[in-house]
Amino acid sequence: MFTTHVTSRERVELIDMTDEVHRAIVAAGVNEGTALVFTPHTTAAITINENADPDVCRDICMELNKVIPFEDGYRHMEGNSAAHLKSCLVGASEQLIVTGGRPLLGTWQGVYFCEFDGPRRRQVHIQVLGAS
Repeated sequence: MFTTHVTSRERVELIDMTDEVHRAIVAAGVNEGTALVFTPHTTAAITINENADPDVCRDICMELNKVIPFEDGYRHMEGNSAAHLKSCLVGASEQLIVTGGRPLLGTWQGVYFCEFDGPRRRQVHIQVLGAS
């Protein structure tokens, strides 16, 4: 298993991790298989989306903040209920096909760490399984 850290700078932010996932695959020596990308945080998530235009990430964050506002009469004492809800919607992991020693992604796709309660320093685990 490969563990990396992500440092967010904003309260809500998508951070491109595609290169980190590729490095984990190379380090594992896997040519064909799968890679599981997982974050062990209840106020963060992992997703796959467009990485060609940074406005897509800004739009995703903007709309998630509209759908799940920071203040909405939540009862959770810590004050980060919106982050927990966003994490539930997006999900804590993504599984990728590995082929040719690389994650199989569409032309415009990238792997993103989704921060919903930042800024923070977070962990992401990448488990690569397969054959060399």
